[in-house]
Order: sequence, then C-alpha cells, then structure tokens
Amino acid sequence: MKYQLAQLNIARMLEPLDHPLMWEFVHFLGPINELAEQQEGFVWRLKDEEGTSATSIETPFADDMIIVNMSVWESPETLRDFVYKTAHSYFVRQGKKWFEKMERPHMVLWWVPEGHEPTPVEAAAKLETLQQQGPSAEAFDWSRLFSPEGKQL
Repeated sequence: MKYQLAQLNIARMLEPLDHPLMWEFVHFLGPINELAEQQEGFVWRLKDEEGTSATSIETPFADDMIIVNMSVWESPETLRDFVYKTAHSYFVRQGKKWFEKMERPHMVLWWVPEGHEPTPVEAAAKLETLQQQGPSAEAFDWSRLFSPEGKQL
C-alpha cells in the first residue's frame, strides 16, 4: 500500500477575518492556496464549497477564532519545499501579525493511505495525540519525522 503525508495546522486569529488587521492574510489566501495546488507533490487540501479556503468550514475546535489548514502531500520533502521555499514562507515568518502565539503544538503530520482525504475530526484527534504524547509514528511534527512504516527518519 502507498501512503501520503497529511498535515493539519491551526491558528488562533488576533481578530475576526473581516477585521482590517486580517486584510493582508485574507487577501492572499486564494493565491497561496492556488500556489500550493500547483506545487510538485501536492495531492489535496480541505476547502469550502466555493473551493477557495477552509476558513468557513465547521471544525471540531470550540473556538471560533481558530482557523484550520489541512492538506495531503506525496512526501515530507514536497510539503517542506512549499512551506519554506515559496511565497508561503512570508506568511510563516509574519504569522505573529495575525495570530496568537500558541503554547501547545498547532501543527501535526501523519501518514494516510493513498487517496484518503482526512476529515477535520480525524485531524483534530491526531493533533491531540501529538499534544498529549509528543511525536510518534501515529502523529508527529518537523522535529521528529517518521516513515509510513513507523521508523524515525
């Protein structure tokens, strides 16, 4: 069986999406999502009915100020290249302009069978596993990557 890498990251906004502080972030959501879809190794991303972002999708997080980003990639390398070697990296570096600093892990990686589209509930459970147990073959982060077979990379 072939596996692909799923990722979830959450962020708690400083202001609602329609607040002027969030304008730059919201303005570039569409272009950055399009950029992701054009990247080598991109497989799938969570999107709303309009197909642009996931900001209007109901999530298992009780806080309305938390937004989610979920996607599936062919490998950690292709995801890392997108996150840190494209225009997306600007938004990683500037995140404190729009989002609170989170004290607990807010990003999780895990392997899914090829073709599987994870749900927000599934992703939230993976994040909770990482938060409670630290990186493992079931749920990990950039600090300790695992192979689909469960071996630390």
